[in-house]
Amino acid sequence: MSTVHNTNVACCTIPPAQSNYTPKGKFKSYAGFSKVYVTGPEKPGNIALVCVYDIFGFKPQTQQGADILAEKLNAQVVMPDFFEPAEPWPADKFPPQTDEEKGKLQAFFGGPAKPQDAVAKLINVGKELRSEGAQWVGTYGFCWGGKVTILSGSNASTPFDAVAAVHPAMLNHGDVTDLKVPLGLYPSKDEPVDESKQILEIVSKKPFSDKSDYKLYDSFHGFAAARANLDDPENKKHYEDLYARLATFFSKASGAPLH
Repeated sequence: MSTVHNTNVACCTIPPAQSNYTPKGKFKSYAGFSKVYVTGPEKPGNIALVCVYDIFGFKPQTQQGADILAEKLNAQVVMPDFFEPAEPWPADKFPPQTDEEKGKLQAFFGGPAKPQDAVAKLINVGKELRSEGAQWVGTYGFCWGGKVTILSGSNASTPFDAVAAVHPAMLNHGDVTDLKVPLGLYPSKDEPVDESKQILEIVSKKPFSDKSDYKLYDSFHGFAAARANLDDPENKKHYEDLYARLATFFSKASGAPLH
């Protein structure tokens, strides 16, 4: 029997949506990655952000969100291909139908999408941005990436000034015990409420609690990334609200104005 790494049922069953959005950024090699989506100013300046995509990798909805944040904050936003040299989970194999396919998905969460292994890579990107002149660096992630960003913000050598997690998978309040920076937590109705409550309780006692933010979205797991169906008015409303909320969170934490 395969090991279960991700117990979030919605995360493992809701398929990605199609999108006809044309991203504004470009791809380049950066910080040890051969493929990184970059949008916003040519060079990192006052503020830079790192996005950790969901298990489907580079998708127009996720790239559109990065474009929105880049414009709102006048920030350079980078989105590395965290799964290289492996591939993102293929959309046509989702949701998994057989026990064998379900086992392969769990193995994916224990392999290419193992959050703990991505933390060092994410921290390295943050440090690279700082070395290039970024004065303030934040990170945000979706699904498995939400766990990655939280863990990176709890690392003793974190280069990040704030972290955010959007409909995060594998949510665990123990991950924020050593959190060192403000947290933006934006779960959907599919995430465990008890874990969110315990996370909020722990963060409320941190010295940066006033800069942290939280909103529970009455939407499905994945509404702001690859699973977003922006032709659906309700999904579009939550999607736009989430990115406005993220922009405000990073603006408040950094002191950078919104545009």
